[in-house]
Amino acid sequence: MVVKRDKMILLTFDVEEFDLPQEYKIPINAEEQMFIGKQGMDIIENILDKHKINCTLFITGAYANNFSASVKQLSTKHEIASHSLHHSSFQQSDLLESRLLLQKISGQDVNGFRMPRMKKIPISWVKDGGYNYDSSINPTIMPGRYNNFHLPRTVYKEHEVIRLPGSVTPNFRIPLFWLSFKNFPYSFYKKIALQTLKRDGYLSLYFHPWEFTDLSHFKLPNYIKNPSGNILADKLENLINFLKNEADFCTINSFIEKRTINNYL
Repeated sequence: MVVKRDKMILLTFDVEEFDLPQEYKIPINAEEQMFIGKQGMDIIENILDKHKINCTLFITGAYANNFSASVKQLSTKHEIASHSLHHSSFQQSDLLESRLLLQKISGQDVNGFRMPRMKKIPISWVKDGGYNYDSSINPTIMPGRYNNFHLPRTVYKEHEVIRLPGSVTPNFRIPLFWLSFKNFPYSFYKKIALQTLKRDGYLSLYFHPWEFTDLSHFKLPNYIKNPSGNILADKLENLINFLKNEADFCTINSFIEKRTINNYL
């Protein structure tokens, strides 16, 4: 993809089995987890096709195994990256195994990794797994999960691996991730997204396809399940239309290539 403008939107999705209910002791079998994940990805694929934009898809090996034909089709339009082998369990060997599996299914070189739930991972493991970049950092404070306020807010290198944090605002590190998009008033989210884009020259945004299915019947916290479905999908389309006027959408690989050519990395 040719990036025509200086500012870039890195729209990314964590394509995974919908295991979130298990965090809240809500039973959900593996088949339903996969079904909801695929249902959401179909919705997202239609939106991306409609707006003719490219993105980066961080896919679990489990999802790719279940929907290999779909992943192969997605790889003709989007960058495929690794979201580990499974969403609910992890061991170091999953890094290499998931990368090789995704490469086999997609036919792409898989260069990027994102740890499920943005959990901390040694960068040496990512490097040993054969990845060029890691996007597992939300450089802010999430009570009960992580405190990354001390880490760089924008793209940087660590032990020869490029680290691309999710975007947060310059002053107070307000995250621009999926929960902010879901819960902030849309006008406020647009305002802080534009401020961050102007300061940093890019936005790194991440969502989950399952968010865009109807989650109303799950006994999840309201801040997670509302809004969902068509209402949230319409909100995402509004955001895409807004950001189209400000920057080019591109994959993380394209972003890194441009930054490297211009000696920013």
